[in-house]
Amino acid sequence: MTFTAMMGIAGLGILSGVMIGCIGIGGVILVPALVFLGGVPIKIGISAAMLAYVLSGLVASFVFARNKSIHWGMALWLCVGAAPTAFLGAWAVSVVVPSVLEVGLGLLTFLSGVNALRTRQITNGSGEWNVSNITLLGVGALTGFLSSVSGTGGPMVLVPILIAMQLSVLTAVGLSQAIQLPVAIAATIGNVRYGEVDFLLAAILAASLTVGSWYGARLAHSLARETLRRIVSVVLVLIGLFILGDVALRLMR
Repeated sequence: MTFTAMMGIAGLGILSGVMIGCIGIGGVILVPALVFLGGVPIKIGISAAMLAYVLSGLVASFVFARNKSIHWGMALWLCVGAAPTAFLGAWAVSVVVPSVLEVGLGLLTFLSGVNALRTRQITNGSGEWNVSNITLLGVGALTGFLSSVSGTGGPMVLVPILIAMQLSVLTAVGLSQAIQLPVAIAATIGNVRYGEVDFLLAAILAASLTVGSWYGARLAHSLARETLRRIVSVVLVLIGLFILGDVALRLMR
């Protein structure tokens, strides 16, 4: 790997980390950029990203916990549901055809952007969510599997779900930081067992994501996020369309 490539990957990690730490939506740009701009095989990109989320998730969770922005009772049930399915998702990555993963990643990216654009005010929501622990387990399980399969780490999947269920944005983002760690650890164990992990790539991503997540988490507690949310939403839609269009063109050849 050249020095220029390493710097480009580090810059990408910082950008993604800031977005993850601030609004929870950011990991989704990481794997597509590695694959379509950096030429990294999608399975290698996913496994490296998941390993990198271990450190960045720990740092972001620390910042949110220090600001008392994580509802630990809810986080526990979400994490219990997410860990087993994240491991299952790592196995799925090892057996699924890469083009299928690319289509899934494109749809996930596009729909996340559309969902965020449809949410008029991301800062609305009471912060309270009266649902059963079984529901939390189910949401966690869905988040763990989709995050592991797509390499998005947890927040990108969980935040839109929680916001759609009228949870306040700060609580939703805080929970998404907490779920990163068990998802990343379980997925990495599965990737080591069933696939291949590029540890150099993962180390570069871990360092840069951590820096970005630290500043992003601090921003989340000090800035209005509506404008940033809309910008990110549009970017997600465009990236999703690009991925789907690229896959379609290659299938038509």
